[in-house]
Amino acid sequence: MKNKKVLLYFAILLGVVFYYFSLPKQLFKTPTSTVVTAKNNELLGAVIAEDGQWRFPELDSVPLKFKHCILQFEDAYFEYHPGFNPLSIVKSLITNIKAKKVVRGGSTLTQQVIRLSRNHKGRTYLEKIKELILATRLEFGYSKKEILNLYASHAPYGGNVVGLEMASWRYFGLQPHQLSWAETATLAVLPNAPSLIYPGKNQERLKKKRDKLLYKLYQRNIIDSLTYSLALEENLPQKPYKLPQIAPHFVQKVHKNYQGKRLQSSIDIYLQHKINSIANKHYQQLKQNEVYNMAIMVVEVSSRKVLAYIGNSPTDSLHHNFVDNVEAPRSTGSVLKPFLYAQMLQTGELLPTQLVADVPTEIAGYTPKNFNLSFDGAVPANEALTRSLNIPAVRMLRSYGLAKFRADLQDYQLKHITKPADYYGLSLILGGAEASLWDVTKSFAAYASIINHYDLSKFRYYKNEFLNPFISNDAQPDYGKLQEEYETIDAGTAYTTLETLTEVNRPETEVSWKYFDSAQKIAWKTGTSFGNKDAWAVGTTPKYAVGVWVGNSDGEGRPELTGVGSAGPILFDVFDALPKSDWFTIPYENLTTLNVCKKSGYLALPICESEEKLVPINGIKASPCPYHQLIQVDNNEQYRVNANCVSAHQIKSKPWFVLPPLMALYYQQHNSDYVVLPNFKQGCEALSNHQMEFIFPTKYKSEMSLTKKLDGSENSILLKLTHQNQHAEVFWYINENFIKKTTQYHELPFAPSKGFYKVTAVDNFGNEEVRLIDVKN
Repeated sequence: MKNKKVLLYFAILLGVVFYYFSLPKQLFKTPTSTVVTAKNNELLGAVIAEDGQWRFPELDSVPLKFKHCILQFEDAYFEYHPGFNPLSIVKSLITNIKAKKVVRGGSTLTQQVIRLSRNHKGRTYLEKIKELILATRLEFGYSKKEILNLYASHAPYGGNVVGLEMASWRYFGLQPHQLSWAETATLAVLPNAPSLIYPGKNQERLKKKRDKLLYKLYQRNIIDSLTYSLALEENLPQKPYKLPQIAPHFVQKVHKNYQGKRLQSSIDIYLQHKINSIANKHYQQLKQNEVYNMAIMVVEVSSRKVLAYIGNSPTDSLHHNFVDNVEAPRSTGSVLKPFLYAQMLQTGELLPTQLVADVPTEIAGYTPKNFNLSFDGAVPANEALTRSLNIPAVRMLRSYGLAKFRADLQDYQLKHITKPADYYGLSLILGGAEASLWDVTKSFAAYASIINHYDLSKFRYYKNEFLNPFISNDAQPDYGKLQEEYETIDAGTAYTTLETLTEVNRPETEVSWKYFDSAQKIAWKTGTSFGNKDAWAVGTTPKYAVGVWVGNSDGEGRPELTGVGSAGPILFDVFDALPKSDWFTIPYENLTTLNVCKKSGYLALPICESEEKLVPINGIKASPCPYHQLIQVDNNEQYRVNANCVSAHQIKSKPWFVLPPLMALYYQQHNSDYVVLPNFKQGCEALSNHQMEFIFPTKYKSEMSLTKKLDGSENSILLKLTHQNQHAEVFWYINENFIKKTTQYHELPFAPSKGFYKVTAVDNFGNEEVRLIDVKN
């Protein structure tokens, strides 16, 4: 007897254990769709599940209307039974035996959840017993609410539509809680016979089932007579609806990182609709020039969340509408120039208004050109930036150091700039590298954030400002440790750079913005890549950073595709759609006031006419003005003199602004107030140091190939130089043979054959310049 009791207890224990573990830990293992909502939980879009089913992730709640409908239709005693309903089972057995076939089911919603989780195993009595056991086990482990949610999430709704939420979108284009009583009743009866939903078929049968349920709801006082009458008049769904496609490329981006999950994103749906309209308007204009693609991105600076995201224009597959141009690497054009300007300000190698050279330049075979193919001779650095001049940018990069700037960009986390500095060369600053709109926009946001945080944190810096923007509404930025020293860019430099960028000339529709009280300051920069393939416009205010790219996804360039003309108007339309913001609080603690030379922008010497400028704090390390010198002139200031040619009482000292000859040649063409040095008085020349400088070729040693005319003959080379003394005479020699003397305009046409040549220019004061030319053809 004792052994039998032990065996009995063991059998009971074994049964309990088996019963406890009979229910899988994860009831449903089917893949789900990726579902993306805006921050207000409105649906942005979805991606179909791996198995080809439209199956949204499980609901966490079911609308009250659906609960009433499904319980009245499927399981009126759901709230009371332990997983099965004995009365229903008995009734179904009697009915089926009489009919000699299965005509009625006695399954509860709990049993149906089990059957759905087991992939609709055969409807045999053995399977029914298994379902009954598992259903009771489910009732022990889950609440009634959770079981109802499971049913609503996994019920079949015809075709590849699974679950209440997807069915609601598919058949009514609405969220489940937005459905009427008639619509909800339709979805409640469908899992029982999902084949009835096919448009244009079985309408009468479906309507009868729906209306029968509505009558039941009316009888049970769940709906009133008016609601019942109106519900009967509602039409059945006639065609399937498409899911919302408000931000399709953003949805795909989310899908890469959150596959099969539901994400409440950071997208502001109202702003997204506005930006979509802006994109569509400009697309209609741009496609007239055969420009078919664009990208727009809006980032909130404080939270670093993406508020709007357009990966492409509303174009077609022929024009690569599937490409996400926010993420795609593109030639940067000139959009990296502000970063070089900032880095040079920060090291003290540059002051904002300091003159930089804008002259014909050739560096190691690389000859940069300005967009307008002209030269200014010398131009203030801030103006060179706002006008996006290429030659000053290249010369500044060479001065600052290519490798050093490449390392700076690595700190900015521009993930597509991965090659060593030598791979890019000096063209790095003009679009020789590729970056994504995502990365460039986040960098502008980082500059704005550095200034904001410096003020809010009482003059300290966060370690990690150049972090990636967030796409999840729940994400919180981790800026890292708060510290006294800046990590990448200091607040004074960031502010000075962004303040400079407010002076970039706006598109034609915005040229008078300063005259309107409602206008806001925007720091922005354009970029146009070589061959007019990429047009950029990126800007920021203290609250928002906006990036725009325009072009063709296949890389085809188009005439008149430029940053200012194509991307700029979109940028300002986007800023107009955003709330206005005040400008930054000036970070005085990280700026200093210096006396700078009015004409050169360098630190002022005693002989310079100076003015006070607020500059980044490292400006104290800048160089003193190299272009002012104290010269001696006669009392009439007509000639230069010295003590060897006139008496002391006939000499007066005077400061003079003097640029090197090549810079001066172009500078005076744009600056009518530039006065060249006076000539030496006769008899005083012996002590002079007259200077001359080649315009072409600029390098000491050059390789050249001759171009051909239409008739097949070869063009000549035009040798040119400039002289500081407008009355100087220059004697030209080629391979030590005298060729010609020139005055005032110093040019020598030269038509060589293949070979090596030495060109020597000697002035009448004994100064000499030499160039070596290797002609290849």
